[in-house]
Amino acid sequence: MMRVIAGNAHGRHLKAPRGLNTRPTSARARESIFSRLQVRIDFEEIEVLDIFSGSGALTCEALSRGAARATLIDSSREAVAASAANLSNLGYSDRARIICADVMHALSELGSEHARFGLIFIDAPFKNDMTAAVLERVARCDLAAEGGWIVAGQSKRAPAAPPAPAPLQRINVATLGDHRIAFYRRPQSAPSVGS
Repeated sequence: MMRVIAGNAHGRHLKAPRGLNTRPTSARARESIFSRLQVRIDFEEIEVLDIFSGSGALTCEALSRGAARATLIDSSREAVAASAANLSNLGYSDRARIICADVMHALSELGSEHARFGLIFIDAPFKNDMTAAVLERVARCDLAAEGGWIVAGQSKRAPAAPPAPAPLQRINVATLGDHRIAFYRRPQSAPSVGS
């Protein structure tokens, strides 16, 4: 049984999608991710993008800690139903947008809307690791806000964590159980002279 780790929904239960196609991020991995992020970002008012959102556990954790809004993308109807149920049960539905579509298409659409996110999760299926391609699309569509963070989860048996496409920088890579977690950041622009 999954639970929210911290924040105003601490201890509340989360449902996982039925079937074997979705692999929810373990509590240990979520705890490690958020403890690393907690010292780097202020969750208050941040906009979150959750790519391959599955149960929505990462989104629920971010919203519980004060994130303003979240957009979740998954192509699986079962995953979308589970994340919608979790958001509803926690009272977060009005702060979330769920997109049930091909991930690459959805990212291009968000780019055409000029959407920007301070925190982006990429948690591609272990069996079909699209992390590098999705990271490239996120950069090309300019979806990371200045100073924003991207967290990419992979199997530790996958090829090395992808290099950071411009303008992103890879900050850190950690291995935790079966997971490899890579942290990327879009640097703040230098202030212009005279401002």
